[in-house]
Amino acid sequence: MKYNHFFPIVYVRGYAGSQGEAEDTVADPYMGFNVGSTKLRQSWDGSITKHIFESPLIRLMKEYGYSDAYLEGSEIERPNKVSMKSIWIYRYYEPVSEDLGEGQRPEMEIYAEELGDYLQKIRSVICGNNQKKHDEFKVYLVAHSMGGLVVRCWLQNLRFKEDNPVNIEKIFTYATPHKGIDFRGIGNIPKLIKINNTENFQTDRMRQYLKLPKNKPIHSLNNKFPEDRFFSLIGTNSKDYTAVAGLSSKLVGPLSDGLVQIKNASVKGTPRSYVHRAHSGHYGIVNSEEGYQNLKRFFFGDFCVKGNFIINKIHLPKKIEQAKKKGKTIRAAYHLEVVTKVRDARWDMYRRTVDEKSAIYINHEEIENQQKTVRLFSSFLSKDSIIKNSKYMGFAINIGLLAPEYVVDNRLFFDDYYQGNYIFNDQLKILIKLENGNCVLKYQWAQADDDTWTNKVHVGPIETEWLIKIPYTKPGNPGIEATLELVVSPH
Repeated sequence: MKYNHFFPIVYVRGYAGSQGEAEDTVADPYMGFNVGSTKLRQSWDGSITKHIFESPLIRLMKEYGYSDAYLEGSEIERPNKVSMKSIWIYRYYEPVSEDLGEGQRPEMEIYAEELGDYLQKIRSVICGNNQKKHDEFKVYLVAHSMGGLVVRCWLQNLRFKEDNPVNIEKIFTYATPHKGIDFRGIGNIPKLIKINNTENFQTDRMRQYLKLPKNKPIHSLNNKFPEDRFFSLIGTNSKDYTAVAGLSSKLVGPLSDGLVQIKNASVKGTPRSYVHRAHSGHYGIVNSEEGYQNLKRFFFGDFCVKGNFIINKIHLPKKIEQAKKKGKTIRAAYHLEVVTKVRDARWDMYRRTVDEKSAIYINHEEIENQQKTVRLFSSFLSKDSIIKNSKYMGFAINIGLLAPEYVVDNRLFFDDYYQGNYIFNDQLKILIKLENGNCVLKYQWAQADDDTWTNKVHVGPIETEWLIKIPYTKPGNPGIEATLELVVSPH
């Protein structure tokens, strides 16, 4: 692994709603980045199994040799006493504390401005008077929930007002409401609700502190940072979010992590992943193996694999097809399930399923007589994570399309219909390795007639991006003609 992959990591925690939560936050030196978990939900039945995840902080220390920035009761301030491989905590809730601050909540712009000051302080402490280190200095930003909006406010609004601002290598956000917070049946947080900075999740206020013109979507970076260096991790487990005695989860509804709806949790155009974790708590997204695995691969990985599913044609059941030929109106909604996982792991890198209310929704009208491209995932692979006795980086894509309830002329059509039946359901296994300066990729469908890995692609020099199109045909009625498109590039 290249040395220049390692830069300081700065963690920006999420929203503390009540004064008690703010006091709990400032009482923790690491503001939650040190919290681990022991519970893992089995994906196939939802049961709980024991799995020790020490915390992002501890794992970064164990696996990559990072250290914290504390010494003898305070944060280190003497120049040249901290290495590049250090973890810093932006403690922006201290002014809110009645014990350590003034008990007042600043505006979002103040949090963001002081983040910029804090980054410059870190640069000065690490680099001292070494101009070469100063010029090459960068940081990784990691943020949870509202912390991601603090980062974006600085990045999109205030950074360019600074003299010699700190450069950012990559940004990773957990469960950030990049498009605000919506309530089920209501929409975005009403403007009249202004309790402890809750207006920071209201889209008009967001547009103000992000300096976004009206013609730009609220989740846009507005060309202020490269989209491919910004990762959005999205939680899909609303049931296990127990804040406010479960009231938040009920207000926000399913298709969420219990606080942030799935549709609101990503930045436009960025790599992203969906994991079955809640906004926080015992099954929280920050204190999760899935979150950490996505984070470390995005920061330190060697390859990016982007997946798209291109639906060329879906063949309707025979009776539905006959009704269509007679001029009847056909309506249906398909659900596409996708799970990606690395070899020999009990956790998933990406997960969207019907049972967990996170599957990809495709309306029949979108694919009728036209091709439909569905963006699936962005996964990152690392040579450092190759298992013993193997030269390959391996991962698998489970993909399935469920047969819908068909509606013919506004009437449900139940003939030959079985709920939960798949039009197709298969697993694609992929192996990638480096060989004499080139990359070699091979793949195999799990339901293929043999397991000899005959589909081998010599993709060429590792510096280039390549496109691999893997056709998939399921004959019959219903059936499908599709292509799984993989874009593989060095990272």
